[in-house]
Amino acid sequence: QVQLVESGGGLVQAGGSLRLSCAVSGSIFTISVMNWYRQAPGKERDLVASITSGGSTNYADSVKGRFIISRDNAKNTVYLQMNSLKPEDTAIYYCKLIRPGGLPVSWGRGTQVTVSS
Repeated sequence: QVQLVESGGGLVQAGGSLRLSCAVSGSIFTISVMNWYRQAPGKERDLVASITSGGSTNYADSVKGRFIISRDNAKNTVYLQMNSLKPEDTAIYYCKLIRPGGLPVSWGRGTQVTVSS
């Protein structure tokens, strides 16, 4: 069973940076699409960024130019570098693994990011 463990969240002032990590158990990581989602209180879980097995990336408009998703297949880890953080970036951040073929997907438990103004 694949397990995903996020880390790197915390409290940061507006304008600051954080780097989130998501460590994945299992070799399926290297052939999977990896996504970062976030969910603010009272809101739906939204896609923030994604990266394919080949390294192609996509971002939500709200984070373009500020966040960078990357992966290290040797470490089975996906990262989210978050720069120029804003209070509206405050949320729980989750990573998601999508296998070839799509199902089942796997989620981590999330890591809290709080940006103070």
